[in-house]
Amino acid sequence: MNHKSGFNALSRTHSHRRAMLRNMVTSLFRFERITTTKAKAKAARSKAEKLITRAKVDSVHNRRQVARYISDERVLNKLFTDIAPRMKDRPGGYTRILKLGFRQGDAADVAILELVDFKLEDKEEKKAAKKEKADKKENAKK
Repeated sequence: MNHKSGFNALSRTHSHRRAMLRNMVTSLFRFERITTTKAKAKAARSKAEKLITRAKVDSVHNRRQVARYISDERVLNKLFTDIAPRMKDRPGGYTRILKLGFRQGDAADVAILELVDFKLEDKEEKKAAKKEKADKKENAKK
């Protein structure tokens, strides 16, 4: 028996798959929620969880190891200063996959991959944030 050996190649070459997963994980950390197919979400989840686990200990070595995978400096900084501290007490399972159904064009399983502590903003919060931003701009002009 050959259980749990291998991985889903997603019908792509090694370099294409690696680039796609790097982009997906970077987008996940940037927006904290992405919509993709179920198979891609499962592949990206394992990479994202390993990076979050490494980012929980903020050291030069860990930053360099994660920077090998995430090339965007802002996202890297967000991972170490914002996302990882939020997950400090959690022993794993930093992401969740929510199934949405089937895509219209090719009937692929579509899912949302998001961080566990992701919260949608309310309309009132958005309005308050817009107002704060406008006030800051107005004060900067004076």
